[in-house]
Amino acid sequence: MPQAFHDAKLLWLFGDVLFLLFVATLIGRWLKRRRKGETNHSTLENVNARIRAWWKMCAIFAAAILLGRVGSLVLFGLISFLALREYMTLVPTRRGDHRTLFWSFFVIMPLQYCLIGLHWYVFAAVLIPVLVFVYVPTSIAIAGDTASFLERTAKIQFGIMVCAYCLSHAPALLMLSIPGYEGRDARLLLYLVIVDQMSGVLQFVWDKLIGKNKIAWRVSPSKTWEGSFGGVLSATALGTALWWATPFTPLQSAGMSFTICVLGFCGSLVMSAIKRDIGIKDFGMVIERHGGILDRIDSLCFAAPIFYQLVRYYFVP
Repeated sequence: MPQAFHDAKLLWLFGDVLFLLFVATLIGRWLKRRRKGETNHSTLENVNARIRAWWKMCAIFAAAILLGRVGSLVLFGLISFLALREYMTLVPTRRGDHRTLFWSFFVIMPLQYCLIGLHWYVFAAVLIPVLVFVYVPTSIAIAGDTASFLERTAKIQFGIMVCAYCLSHAPALLMLSIPGYEGRDARLLLYLVIVDQMSGVLQFVWDKLIGKNKIAWRVSPSKTWEGSFGGVLSATALGTALWWATPFTPLQSAGMSFTICVLGFCGSLVMSAIKRDIGIKDFGMVIERHGGILDRIDSLCFAAPIFYQLVRYYFVP
């Protein structure tokens, strides 16, 4: 039996998530029957699409927790692979990039997750930011194609950094050895995902309720200062209330959840800017009416590495 089944608090935490999703689904269906006006209809369809996406994401992260450490690494490795594939199919590449891309997908990315699984974090910490940083431009230069060399190199390095290096810090939480918290590390992963995703949800809700002043309307027309502040503060309050599932005190949980929310907002905004630059609405169509994998994990990619480092620095001897 998976170790997760022996953690009562983890089961309660996950049960609360399922309950909230169930209630949200019922409310969404009820409102759909009573919708009036095209604006309300469009907003409601967006919300219901998000709820369906959360059900799928909930199933994915449930599998990650139940599969244990090795299974989680494999699952997140697959998510990284698919996310990088979405990104690379939209970024123009040339024939001289093919060897570099092959190594990125089939050597560098699996190696990153293997190093984490072996608890060789020192090597995992420098593989992509240092070694791959040198490898990518060198490999492309050897291919002899100098057209848009700097642009191509930067785009490939950014994709590997976000999709492989940053995201790999989420399952890396399962590898931490926190005194007095042994066997409960799955809660940290679930805590990160709940706070990060709810921050995005609550920002969307507050944008619709009180949003007026746009933050960067050319990048993300729907984001407002009022909605972002409301969403971040609300999700921070939620994270603080979940302190009992973590090794944090209520005050520490407030600081951690606030950090997750702010970094998640940054990730969402940056990836939106990339989509506007490319001229697309979504990175993919894996999730019905709600974009691709990278659209759903953009905030998590920015929040995961910083959250991991904070936990590792302050709570691991």
